[in-house]
Amino acid sequence: MKSKKNLTRFTYETTAFQGWRLCLSRAGTTFTKYFSDKKYGGPRKAMKAAEDCLKELKDLVDNSRRVNGKLSQTTLKKAKKITDAA
Repeated sequence: MKSKKNLTRFTYETTAFQGWRLCLSRAGTTFTKYFSDKKYGGPRKAMKAAEDCLKELKDLVDNSRRVNGKLSQTTLKKAKKITDAA
């Protein structure tokens, strides 16, 4: 499987982690979440979970209010809930 924009595949044999990393940067804030193959039941299911989380996170961040060019605290809290729930 190939990496996609904002989603990177980790399949190194020498590390304990194999799965997907979601990384989204907007308005000076970076959101990062790891989706392990072991936790989600395989690489395809982990990718699906990562894609779903990315879509939800993008929708929230792109349609949110900015305060002095930065994301508001409310938006950051909502984004944290999305990444924690995934």
